[in-house]
Amino acid sequence: MAENPDTPELGTGGSKKARIEIIPLIDVIFFLLATFVLFTLSLNRIESMETKLPVTSKEKPDRTDDEPLIVQVSDGNTVYIAREPSDMADVYARILHYKESTVNQGKVPRVLISGDDRAKYGALIKALDYAKAAGVEEISFETNYRLSGK
Repeated sequence: MAENPDTPELGTGGSKKARIEIIPLIDVIFFLLATFVLFTLSLNRIESMETKLPVTSKEKPDRTDDEPLIVQVSDGNTVYIAREPSDMADVYARILHYKESTVNQGKVPRVLISGDDRAKYGALIKALDYAKAAGVEEISFETNYRLSGK
């Protein structure tokens, strides 16, 4: 077999050295930079709403005599108002009656809205809307788990 004099022999070290090309590397870096800049410009700005955070005090308000009306929402149209089964259509009338009776006694009406593990989010918001429409200003959501009707 005849050897080609133009090709270097293997193992002799060869005449070509490996080198790092810097120009393509700079091109890739500028491409990544431009991509991230365009991506961050296309992000939607988050709009915020100013809220008043509650301020804590060292003394607890004396509210042992006026328990809130508990409205517990369950699946379907089932609602427990003061631990009595009811229908979602009756929630507004019951909250309005509760508000009028507590205001006549000189107390502040308070409503606690709760949900069991089968409650739908929309039904909880509907109960909140009914309480607001009845004129109740102190409305709370219970975050602890509670069995249905308890």
